[in-house]
Amino acid sequence: MVDVILGLQWGDEGKGKIVDYFAPNYDVIARFQGGPNAGHTLYVNDKKVVLHQIPSGIFHPDKINLIGNGVVLDVVTFKKECETVAAMGVDYKKNLYISERTHLIIPTHRALDKASEISKGNDKIGSTLKGIGPTYMDKTGRNGLRVGDINNNFKVEYDKLKAKHQQMLDNYGFDEDITQWENDFFEAIEFLRGFKIVSGEYFINQKIKEGKRILAEGAQGSMLDVDFGTFPFVTSSNTISAGVCTGLGIAPQHIKEVFGITKAYCTRVGSGPFPTELHDDMGELLRKTGNEFGSTTGRPRRCGWIDLVALQFACMINGVTQIIMTKTDILDNIADLQVCNSYKVNGEQKDQVPFQMNNVNIEPVYKSFGGWLTNISAVDNFSALPQKMKEYITYINEFLQVPVKYISNGPGRDQIIEA
Repeated sequence: MVDVILGLQWGDEGKGKIVDYFAPNYDVIARFQGGPNAGHTLYVNDKKVVLHQIPSGIFHPDKINLIGNGVVLDVVTFKKECETVAAMGVDYKKNLYISERTHLIIPTHRALDKASEISKGNDKIGSTLKGIGPTYMDKTGRNGLRVGDINNNFKVEYDKLKAKHQQMLDNYGFDEDITQWENDFFEAIEFLRGFKIVSGEYFINQKIKEGKRILAEGAQGSMLDVDFGTFPFVTSSNTISAGVCTGLGIAPQHIKEVFGITKAYCTRVGSGPFPTELHDDMGELLRKTGNEFGSTTGRPRRCGWIDLVALQFACMINGVTQIIMTKTDILDNIADLQVCNSYKVNGEQKDQVPFQMNNVNIEPVYKSFGGWLTNISAVDNFSALPQKMKEYITYINEFLQVPVKYISNGPGRDQIIEA
């Protein structure tokens, strides 16, 4: 049996903490897509930890963690992550496995990412410059290197791919010295050789046959999906629940629950459409109160009210069965709350996400709610929540026709309320 946890907005919904919270109920935690552009923040013994590629179940010593074939792996970042968790007393080699089909980010992928973004000028996508896009392009172009290749004439194949990339970099006029990137890369490749590299699809399906409970962990958010997100301002992988099948090698019938995570408001990092974005003091208040700065890049996040049109769309394409709402405590001191329940698209009322959001004029239509003006961070049961907060959540339940089953009211591991 496989359950899925993924984000329903533009990422940064708090997936790391939620996976960590649910991990005790599962035997295997598996990442199925994305790369080091995703930062999953956890608080372990009151210490903040940001994981980029290692599954968020790593701090549970009795859980198996798998990096699936749908992930693109930056071995330098991976090595640093391992050193971080080791410093916290975790024996990461004991329970961390890597699929041999996982594609590798090499230094020239990072260079291509940077060169491409610079060439776009004012039309930048907002890439994190981690080499994610070029690596996925090589994957679909059948040029990439995979984890399983490290024991098979790896340097020869690396040099071939590097030569292809160099031609492209020359066309961009990119001439930065990446020698240190390469030195770090090959040092990290040697580090990688010490891990349990497995046939991920056989590995995970054997666990299913054994009756193990598996939690598939997504990265980024549904509105950044390469097919269904706000294209072209998207990531390079399928972030939705369908990506679990291709990113781990499992059949659709094995998926049971799909837990979708949304903030009580909305944020976005980088460029692209964001209908409910606030450019005023309220947007700045949400940013400061919510500490809305990218866990990977440190970039300030764009902030706005919750968007139920986009959220309903995300629930539909993911088949969400339960919703987890995070950062509800950030709204504690706001007297007037707004919820977007439809769009005016070029002046016409719509309740669907447009095909090309950046090519139309979208005006959000709001429903107003009174704030609860109460500190909820210490509340540990749903009945004790303020009535106005219950009304806010009930409206969202009814609009989406998917229940909000869990409410996070603080950054702590145990600050989660079951509705």
